[in-house]
Amino acid sequence: MHFLSSDLEDYIQNHSEKEPKLLQELTRETHLKVVRPRMLTGHFQGRVLSVLSKIIYPKNILEIGTYTGYSALCLAEGMQKDGQLHTIDINEELQDIQERYFSRSAYKDQIIQHIGDAKNIIPKLETTFDLVFIDAEKKDYPDYFELVMEKTRPGSVILSDNVLWSGKVVEPVDKKDKVTPILLDFNKKLKEDPRIETVLLPIRDGLTLSRVR
Repeated sequence: MHFLSSDLEDYIQNHSEKEPKLLQELTRETHLKVVRPRMLTGHFQGRVLSVLSKIIYPKNILEIGTYTGYSALCLAEGMQKDGQLHTIDINEELQDIQERYFSRSAYKDQIIQHIGDAKNIIPKLETTFDLVFIDAEKKDYPDYFELVMEKTRPGSVILSDNVLWSGKVVEPVDKKDKVTPILLDFNKKLKEDPRIETVLLPIRDGLTLSRVR
């Protein structure tokens, strides 16, 4: 669902930071070769992630849901020079395209790829993260959130993507829909959780920013 007119979306994109050339190439290849290219973060939201990362200036970043690597490269732009970005994806078929674009970036030695179930991988990471981006299986968002809370510190920022779920969060829920009720509960939990302070931003399909207290 588009929450703004195409004219407004074009205006916003045209008046935001330009998309880097490497990411333009990744966008094109994703649309040509990968199933469901709409999952790509894209130009505008990618620049939002980049600026947020630069503001936070994280040493350690965790991303849950790599897809083709676009958002990881955006987040890495704000990472400290001696920092690391851990990115997890369950789909090993995308590893080749991820690796090719990571290797062409300035962050090739700082990005660590993990293939498998994030719920199994996160507990094994012996790192405290300053910035976390959750963008994988929506039904597992509550589990991801609790796991990453154990890997953060006061001041860490957790970003949760697709929390508006194409507008379904404000529509009558279909009885066959198993995901929307989970996201409704998740959004309510973030609002009420005393461990964090939260704001839901109407960016693309909804991006929640939670700061650990």
